[in-house]
Amino acid sequence: MRKLLTYNIHDVVPYINWSYFYFAWGLSQTKLEERNKLREEADEMLDSFDGQYHTYALFALFDANSDGDDILFDTTCIPFLRQQHVLKEGDPYLCLSDFVRPLSSGITDRAGAFATTVDIAMEKDGSDDHYKKMMMQTLADRLAEATAEKMHEEVRKIYWGYAPDERLTMEELWVEKYQGIRPAVGYPSLPDQSVNFLLNEMLQMKEIGIRLTENGAMKPHASVSGLMISHPSARYFSIGKIGEDQLIDYSRRRGVPTELMRKFLMVNL
Repeated sequence: MRKLLTYNIHDVVPYINWSYFYFAWGLSQTKLEERNKLREEADEMLDSFDGQYHTYALFALFDANSDGDDILFDTTCIPFLRQQHVLKEGDPYLCLSDFVRPLSSGITDRAGAFATTVDIAMEKDGSDDHYKKMMMQTLADRLAEATAEKMHEEVRKIYWGYAPDERLTMEELWVEKYQGIRPAVGYPSLPDQSVNFLLNEMLQMKEIGIRLTENGAMKPHASVSGLMISHPSARYFSIGKIGEDQLIDYSRRRGVPTELMRKFLMVNL
């Protein structure tokens, strides 16, 4: 299954996690008056967006199986990194492939890939007012994330349908009470930005206006990409630091020169 979804701004706004919005502006919970004033200005701008802009989601569901630290999506193989350090002795060294049924089981599993973004005009429009421009960019970022949240909910309940009876509040969604995970590229469990090149082959992100730079960054900046995994035990984790041995092995599995991959994984080395 492959689907492109277009959302009105007012349908996505309820999914915005405002904590990250305030964090982007450097406002702690103690600065209540400043937060309230900023929220009023943000709400006014979002109202002006409605009918003028939209957000977009593109996702695909694939037959999938894990093979070691790789996941096979139909004809595409995506290698992943595995933790080499854990916080507590006895904890497993996790890899995203752990949460997809292994190829050796002989049973086909399922996994998804997705990308979300905003109208590119949202990042280009606006006056020369630096404050207004910053507000628009911050809200665009939040709308792209909120679109991923809404899309994932619809995938779980309708399109994939593995959780049709899910009834969660927004607060429960934000703390990931749902079944499965939605690891995004560039986040702790999926730190390699170059994975976007593989996701682009699977999704054809240009259909929702996303293009990739030479280092795998997405344009518009307010875009999110990643995977969807449904295993009940799947959870988010941080890869953390990896050794030279894994860097070399991962580069080999990706078919990328080690020194180039070193640049993508600099924070993990």
